[in-house]
Amino acid sequence: MKLDFIKTFGQKIVFYIIACAAVTTAVTGGVFYILSKAERYLIDVGYRSVALGPDGVRPTTRITILIVIAILTFSVTFYLLIRSTVRYINEIVKKVQDISAGDFDHPITVKGNDEFAVIAENLNIMQKNIKEIMERERIAEHTKNDLISSVAHDLRTPLTSIIGYLGWVRTRKDLDNATRDKYIEIAYDKANRLEQLTNELFGFVKLEHKEMKLHTGNLDLVQLMEQMLDEMTPSFVKNELDVRFRHDANKMIIEADGELLARLFGNLLNNAVKYGKEGKQILIYMKQTGNYVVTRVTNYGRVIPKSELEHIFMKFYRTEQSRSRDTGGTGLGLAIVQQIVELHHGKVMVKSDLQGTVFEVELPTEQPKEEIIDE
Repeated sequence: MKLDFIKTFGQKIVFYIIACAAVTTAVTGGVFYILSKAERYLIDVGYRSVALGPDGVRPTTRITILIVIAILTFSVTFYLLIRSTVRYINEIVKKVQDISAGDFDHPITVKGNDEFAVIAENLNIMQKNIKEIMERERIAEHTKNDLISSVAHDLRTPLTSIIGYLGWVRTRKDLDNATRDKYIEIAYDKANRLEQLTNELFGFVKLEHKEMKLHTGNLDLVQLMEQMLDEMTPSFVKNELDVRFRHDANKMIIEADGELLARLFGNLLNNAVKYGKEGKQILIYMKQTGNYVVTRVTNYGRVIPKSELEHIFMKFYRTEQSRSRDTGGTGLGLAIVQQIVELHHGKVMVKSDLQGTVFEVELPTEQPKEEIIDE
């Protein structure tokens, strides 16, 4: 029985009581009429009994019969009206038991618009939220395990090399100076790599916990990109990459933290080299649009599946997991990019198709004054 005009369970109970009273009155009145007709007939035919006197049914007997009929009628009617609500309450109780037992896949049907409907709706929301939290916890646990494995590998590799080279140099007293210097230089390079990985981890923690403040100044983004490209030229040559940089103006001045932006674009360029070297070309395009400077870094490596694009800026996430050991790194590069962009109140986006993989960074030319520390 749909009662859309009733908004609360209390109103429903009042309606049921009124309805039961009306039905009870009608039935009792009908019984009274039938009793009157029956006793008149019995009197006319000369029937007599203890209850039926010469003037009809005794008042106490009549009242007793009517009270019993009224109670039975009211009770049965109220039960018939309330039973759907009772069944629904039992469904809600069963659902609570299912949730406590770990079933989060079957929502309860929301019926009506009273308090029980609200409870059912909130149970569905709670069930969905718990399921999402558990899924995030599962992913977080999986990510943590991957992190431990990844960081252990990434830190152990240069550390093992350092110990190996230095140990060998230390035990070999017959080495000439040139050979000794060669292996010391290799160990030094490995130590620098180890320091870079450690700084990347600590830097990300600071960025994620908002512990890093902007030290801003006027910065020529075109000049910064040219410097970054000059520094990375050996890497481009080594990987046989043709790198082209186009910009709409010779200068594009923004208010930003130069050190953080150098890290941002360094990560994007390193990412383009790691995963785009198959395409043999990297394109960088920079333009100013209103109060923003937009930078696009395009590589022509493998297309990133859409399912992976949704997670590409997550910490410790790496595409093409089977190649992660070859490409190296902690999986924090793009997460750091996103953190730095957000710290500068900008946006970073990515798309990947047969036309190339494009990372687009949009940075404002000015920063809110209350959130910066001037150099």
